Amino acid sequence: MQINSTEISFSENPEINEHLKEFVIQQQVYRAAIKEIKTKFEILDEEFEAKYDHNPINHMEYRLKSPKSIVEKMQKKGLEINVDSIRNNLTDIAGVRVICNYLDDINHITNLLLRHDDITLVRKHDYITHPKENGYRSLHLIVLIPIFLAERTESVPVEIQIRTIAMNFWATLEHQLKYKAHNEISQNLRDRLKSCAESITHLDDEMQMIHKEIKSEACLNVECPV
Repeated sequence: MQINSTEISFSENPEINEHLKEFVIQQQVYRAAIKEIKTKFEILDEEFEAKYDHNPINHMEYRLKSPKSIVEKMQKKGLEINVDSIRNNLTDIAGVRVICNYLDDINHITNLLLRHDDITLVRKHDYITHPKENGYRSLHLIVLIPIFLAERTESVPVEIQIRTIAMNFWATLEHQLKYKAHNEISQNLRDRLKSCAESITHLDDEMQMIHKEIKSEACLNVECPV
Protein backbone atom coordinates (compact mmCIF):
# COMPACT_ATOMS: atom_id res chain seq x y z
CA MET A 1 0.00 0.00 0.00
CA GLN A 2 1.42 3.36 -1.03
CA ILE A 3 0.65 6.66 0.71
CA ASN A 4 1.14 9.86 -1.21
CA SER A 5 0.58 12.49 1.45
CA THR A 6 3.42 13.20 3.86
CA GLU A 7 0.86 14.33 6.44
CA ILE A 8 -0.78 11.22 7.83
CA SER A 9 -4.33 11.50 9.20
CA PHE A 10 -5.14 8.10 10.63
CA SER A 11 -8.88 8.75 10.70
CA GLU A 12 -8.82 9.40 6.93
CA ASN A 13 -6.87 6.18 6.26
CA PRO A 14 -9.01 3.43 7.82
CA GLU A 15 -6.87 0.59 6.46
CA ILE A 16 -3.68 2.12 7.86
CA ASN A 17 -5.52 2.91 11.06
CA GLU A 18 -6.61 -0.72 11.43
CA HIS A 19 -3.08 -2.04 10.87
CA LEU A 20 -1.66 0.43 13.38
CA LYS A 21 -4.28 -0.46 15.98
CA GLU A 22 -3.18 -4.08 15.66
CA PHE A 23 0.47 -3.05 15.92
CA VAL A 24 -0.11 -0.80 18.96
CA ILE A 25 -1.60 -3.78 20.79
CA GLN A 26 1.64 -5.67 20.12
CA GLN A 27 3.85 -2.80 21.26
CA GLN A 28 4.00 -4.44 24.67
CA VAL A 29 6.77 -6.71 23.37
CA TYR A 30 8.88 -3.65 22.47
CA ARG A 31 8.26 -2.14 25.92
CA ALA A 32 9.32 -5.46 27.44
CA ALA A 33 12.49 -5.48 25.31
CA ILE A 34 13.40 -1.99 26.54
CA LYS A 35 12.93 -3.15 30.14
CA GLU A 36 15.13 -6.20 29.56
CA ILE A 37 17.97 -4.15 28.07
CA LYS A 38 17.73 -1.49 30.77
CA THR A 39 17.85 -4.15 33.47
CA LYS A 40 20.94 -5.74 31.94
CA PHE A 41 22.76 -2.39 31.89
CA GLU A 42 21.67 -1.59 35.46
CA ILE A 43 23.05 -4.91 36.69
CA LEU A 44 26.36 -4.34 34.86
CA ASP A 45 26.62 -0.85 36.34
CA GLU A 46 25.93 -2.12 39.88
CA GLU A 47 28.50 -4.90 39.47
CA PHE A 48 31.14 -2.37 38.37
CA GLU A 49 30.39 -0.20 41.38
CA ALA A 50 30.73 -3.17 43.75
CA LYS A 51 33.95 -4.49 42.20
CA TYR A 52 35.78 -1.35 41.11
CA ASP A 53 34.10 1.51 42.99
CA HIS A 54 33.17 3.05 39.64
CA ASN A 55 29.90 3.51 37.77
CA PRO A 56 30.47 3.40 34.00
CA ILE A 57 26.90 4.52 33.28
CA ASN A 58 25.92 8.10 34.08
CA HIS A 59 22.27 7.65 33.08
CA MET A 60 19.99 6.01 30.53
CA GLU A 61 17.21 7.24 28.27
CA TYR A 62 14.72 5.24 26.27
CA ARG A 63 11.92 5.70 23.77
CA LEU A 64 9.25 3.78 21.90
CA LYS A 65 8.64 5.05 18.36
CA SER A 66 5.15 6.52 17.97
CA PRO A 67 2.64 5.17 15.42
CA LYS A 68 2.91 8.46 13.48
CA SER A 69 6.70 8.15 13.27
CA ILE A 70 6.37 4.51 12.21
CA VAL A 71 4.03 5.41 9.35
CA GLU A 72 6.25 8.26 8.20
CA LYS A 73 9.35 6.06 8.20
CA MET A 74 7.59 3.23 6.35
CA GLN A 75 6.31 5.73 3.81
CA LYS A 76 9.78 7.20 3.34
CA LYS A 77 11.13 3.72 2.62
CA GLY A 78 8.26 3.05 0.19
CA LEU A 79 7.09 0.01 2.17
CA GLU A 80 3.66 -1.46 2.82
CA ILE A 81 2.13 -0.39 6.12
CA ASN A 82 0.99 -3.49 7.95
CA VAL A 83 2.07 -5.34 11.07
CA ASP A 84 4.34 -7.88 9.37
CA SER A 85 6.02 -5.25 7.20
CA ILE A 86 6.66 -3.00 10.19
CA ARG A 87 8.16 -5.79 12.25
CA ASN A 88 10.31 -7.07 9.38
CA ASN A 89 11.66 -3.70 8.25
CA LEU A 90 12.05 -1.47 11.30
CA THR A 91 14.71 -2.25 13.90
CA ASP A 92 14.55 1.03 15.82
CA ILE A 93 11.02 0.95 17.26
CA ALA A 94 12.49 0.26 20.69
CA GLY A 95 15.46 2.43 21.58
CA VAL A 96 17.78 2.70 24.57
CA ARG A 97 20.45 5.39 24.95
CA VAL A 98 23.25 4.79 27.44
CA ILE A 99 25.27 7.78 28.59
CA CYS A 100 28.70 6.84 29.93
CA ASN A 101 31.17 8.85 31.96
CA TYR A 102 34.33 8.00 30.01
CA LEU A 103 35.35 6.60 26.64
CA ASP A 104 36.66 3.34 28.12
CA ASP A 105 33.30 2.77 29.77
CA ILE A 106 31.65 2.49 26.36
CA ASN A 107 33.83 -0.47 25.34
CA HIS A 108 33.54 -2.12 28.75
CA ILE A 109 29.75 -2.20 28.92
CA THR A 110 29.38 -3.02 25.21
CA ASN A 111 31.67 -6.05 25.45
CA LEU A 112 29.97 -7.26 28.63
CA LEU A 113 26.48 -6.86 27.17
CA LEU A 114 27.35 -8.78 24.00
CA ARG A 115 28.72 -11.66 26.08
CA HIS A 116 25.21 -12.44 27.34
CA ASP A 117 23.90 -15.68 25.85
CA ASP A 118 20.47 -14.23 25.11
CA ILE A 119 21.77 -11.18 23.21
CA THR A 120 22.29 -11.45 19.44
CA LEU A 121 24.17 -8.68 17.69
CA VAL A 122 22.51 -7.78 14.38
CA ARG A 123 24.43 -4.67 13.40
CA LYS A 124 27.11 -2.38 14.80
CA HIS A 125 28.08 1.14 13.66
CA ASP A 126 31.08 2.67 15.38
CA TYR A 127 30.68 6.42 14.87
CA ILE A 128 33.27 7.05 17.59
CA THR A 129 36.18 5.57 15.67
CA HIS A 130 34.65 6.77 12.39
CA PRO A 131 32.56 9.91 13.10
CA LYS A 132 29.88 11.08 10.70
CA GLU A 133 30.69 13.95 8.38
CA ASN A 134 28.93 16.47 10.64
CA GLY A 135 31.03 15.40 13.65
CA TYR A 136 28.46 13.10 15.26
CA ARG A 137 30.03 10.43 17.49
CA SER A 138 28.29 7.51 19.14
CA LEU A 139 28.27 3.71 19.15
CA HIS A 140 25.13 2.21 17.61
CA LEU A 141 24.04 -1.39 18.11
CA ILE A 142 21.02 -3.31 16.91
CA VAL A 143 20.50 -6.38 19.09
CA LEU A 144 17.84 -9.06 19.36
CA ILE A 145 16.58 -10.07 22.78
CA PRO A 146 14.05 -12.87 23.49
CA ILE A 147 10.78 -11.85 25.13
CA PHE A 148 8.90 -14.70 26.78
CA LEU A 149 5.15 -14.32 26.32
CA ALA A 150 2.28 -16.51 27.48
CA GLU A 151 2.06 -18.52 24.27
CA ARG A 152 5.34 -17.85 22.47
CA THR A 153 8.86 -16.47 22.64
CA GLU A 154 9.62 -13.55 20.36
CA SER A 155 13.01 -12.10 19.38
CA VAL A 156 12.67 -8.33 19.48
CA PRO A 157 15.14 -5.82 17.99
CA VAL A 158 16.36 -2.92 20.12
CA GLU A 159 18.49 -0.02 18.93
CA ILE A 160 21.14 0.92 21.50
CA GLN A 161 23.13 4.15 21.35
CA ILE A 162 26.12 4.40 23.69
CA ARG A 163 28.01 7.66 24.08
CA THR A 164 29.77 9.85 26.62
CA ILE A 165 28.20 12.80 28.44
CA ALA A 166 30.08 15.19 26.15
CA MET A 167 28.97 13.37 22.98
CA ASN A 168 25.37 13.39 24.19
CA PHE A 169 25.54 17.12 24.96
CA TRP A 170 26.65 17.87 21.39
CA ALA A 171 24.25 15.43 19.69
CA THR A 172 21.23 16.68 21.64
CA LEU A 173 21.85 20.36 20.90
CA GLU A 174 22.80 19.71 17.26
CA HIS A 175 19.53 17.81 16.77
CA GLN A 176 17.50 20.61 18.39
CA LEU A 177 19.19 23.26 16.26
CA LYS A 178 18.58 21.35 13.03
CA TYR A 179 14.97 20.70 14.00
CA LYS A 180 14.29 24.37 14.77
CA ALA A 181 15.97 25.39 11.52
CA HIS A 182 14.01 22.72 9.58
CA ASN A 183 17.37 21.19 8.62
CA GLU A 184 18.31 24.37 6.73
CA ILE A 185 21.64 25.28 8.33
CA SER A 186 24.27 27.32 6.50
CA GLN A 187 27.65 25.80 5.72
CA ASN A 188 29.28 28.25 8.12
CA LEU A 189 27.14 27.01 11.00
CA ARG A 190 27.73 23.39 9.97
CA ASP A 191 31.48 24.02 10.09
CA ARG A 192 31.19 25.59 13.54
CA LEU A 193 29.14 22.66 14.82
CA LYS A 194 31.75 20.24 13.48
CA SER A 195 34.48 22.30 15.18
CA CYS A 196 32.56 21.99 18.45
CA ALA A 197 32.37 18.21 17.95
CA GLU A 198 36.15 18.08 17.48
CA SER A 199 36.65 20.11 20.67
CA ILE A 200 34.42 17.67 22.53
CA THR A 201 36.53 14.79 21.20
CA HIS A 202 39.64 16.39 22.72
CA LEU A 203 37.71 16.93 25.97
CA ASP A 204 36.70 13.26 26.14
CA ASP A 205 40.31 12.17 25.54
CA GLU A 206 41.66 14.53 28.21
CA MET A 207 39.04 13.55 30.81
CA GLN A 208 39.82 9.87 30.15
CA MET A 209 43.54 10.51 30.73
CA ILE A 210 42.89 12.46 33.93
CA HIS A 211 40.63 9.67 35.19
CA LYS A 212 43.33 7.06 34.56
CA GLU A 213 46.02 9.16 36.24
CA ILE A 214 43.86 9.72 39.32
CA LYS A 215 43.24 5.97 39.57
CA SER A 216 46.98 5.29 39.18
CA GLU A 217 47.86 7.72 41.94
CA ALA A 218 45.22 6.21 44.23
CA CYS A 219 46.67 2.75 43.61
CA LEU A 220 50.04 3.88 44.96
CA ASN A 221 48.49 4.07 48.42
CA VAL A 222 46.09 1.12 48.37
CA GLU A 223 46.04 -2.37 46.87
CA CYS A 224 44.09 -2.17 43.60
CA PRO A 225 42.56 -5.11 41.73
CA VAL A 226 44.61 -6.34 38.81
